[in-house]
Amino acid sequence: MALLMGIDLGTSGLKTIIIDEAGEVKALSKRSYIFDTPVGGFAEQDPDTWWTACKETIREAIATCGCNAKEIAAISFSGQMHGLVPLDDDLQPVRSAILHCDARSGKQVEHMRQKLGLEGTRSLVMNPIYTGFLLPSLLWVRENEPERYDKIRYVCLPKDYLKLKLTGELSTDYSDASATLAFDIRENKWSQPILELFQLPLTLFPRCCSTTERAGEISIKAAEETGLRAGTIVAAGGGDQVMQGIGNGMVNVGDATVNIGSSGQVSFQIDRPVLNPELNTNMFCGYRQGRWILFGATMSAGLSLEWWHRNSGNIDYETLDRAVAQVPPGCDGLLFLPYLNGERTPHLDPDLRAAFLGLNVGATHAHMTRAVMEGVAFSLLQSIEICGSLGFRAQSLVASGGAARSKPWLQLQADIYNLPLRAANAKEQAGVGAAIAAGVCAGVYKDLAEGCSAAVSYRDEIIQPDAKRHDTYMEYYTLYKEAAQINRPLLNRLATLGRGERIK
Repeated sequence: MALLMGIDLGTSGLKTIIIDEAGEVKALSKRSYIFDTPVGGFAEQDPDTWWTACKETIREAIATCGCNAKEIAAISFSGQMHGLVPLDDDLQPVRSAILHCDARSGKQVEHMRQKLGLEGTRSLVMNPIYTGFLLPSLLWVRENEPERYDKIRYVCLPKDYLKLKLTGELSTDYSDASATLAFDIRENKWSQPILELFQLPLTLFPRCCSTTERAGEISIKAAEETGLRAGTIVAAGGGDQVMQGIGNGMVNVGDATVNIGSSGQVSFQIDRPVLNPELNTNMFCGYRQGRWILFGATMSAGLSLEWWHRNSGNIDYETLDRAVAQVPPGCDGLLFLPYLNGERTPHLDPDLRAAFLGLNVGATHAHMTRAVMEGVAFSLLQSIEICGSLGFRAQSLVASGGAARSKPWLQLQADIYNLPLRAANAKEQAGVGAAIAAGVCAGVYKDLAEGCSAAVSYRDEIIQPDAKRHDTYMEYYTLYKEAAQINRPLLNRLATLGRGERIK
């Protein structure tokens, strides 16, 4: 039986997983890291931090599995999206990567909006223009670091840097490319009109292919560094949203997922490009031509709970879950706005900030923990509602990410969304999705549908919503939306002062 490897490159860590054809996890190796914030609002990582983690986890996973590297039929990737990795003539990084959660390019975002205009943004980009995406980050480097910019010959996305290190070849896939703001999402190619408008040569950008397409093979040098067999097939992979969908078995039109990782997303598989006139959701290419994904995103989902956990005693999560389960819906009048790092859907505001509202002397640690969970779910409900207004309504959702391992968080999500939730048995859906894509590329599966049928299974329990709790939550949800709108100017001004800037 062939073995398949998936590598999941995240913002806070990298995971390498080995599964067999039936989806049984044979090994999982992880490395954690943090991103750098040299200036408030900046988010950077050294690409070689990823490469070190990649090499170490590959070797460790092979050792844990106890397999021969020859048994691994293929590998593929899931990666954090949007980030800029600038490369020189020798395919070496010119500077640290600028990540998706970076907020430095506000000026460039405004420049892009003005140059494109509203109709140009709708017709050419089909997405909101936001900080942290590759194109505005690249324009920031051109304006602020001209000496570095002059050295740039190629750009790539984060996961594609690892693929480059393993194969010696530079490429990307449709899903990741479409999340750069420089891609023609209808035609699955780099957008010549956008590149010409911002005076960027097409030669900067890598070739594109489908998620399951062969992108190269393990080089002799990479084999020596990782313990993999030289010549092992490497599939293109995809952005984390696409790969999580595959790892959850969601590859058919109409399938929908809710993910709470560091950030959070509600995602729909769709078979046509859809324009949201309000430009407060995202629509990117899917795992192949003729498939797209529509989703709303919240910037600080699991990150909000991780922040609260880190700064309130690091109580183990099982103890937190037991305490949270004893707190009633609405936390006795407490709300949390989960905008620690700005917000995407629906606010599109990198300067929005988080807040607890309604604190009183009776509020306990458990109340505040549950309020964080509920605030994240309220934010994701806004994405569900917006996608619904565009004609995409889910009958149920598959939940993934760290929150899927918390029974209280799953239940309050079901109650807030008023939808049944189920979860895959595998805990590392993005890595499993990458491994399934590798299997399709190697011919282990004939297509992704067969791969998902073979390798993805679900927990027996389906989390059903409670109508009474849903009604209670809707009262709080109304206040949540009002609180975000009313307090937005104040939170923006606090963000300005926090950067050491004067309020104008």
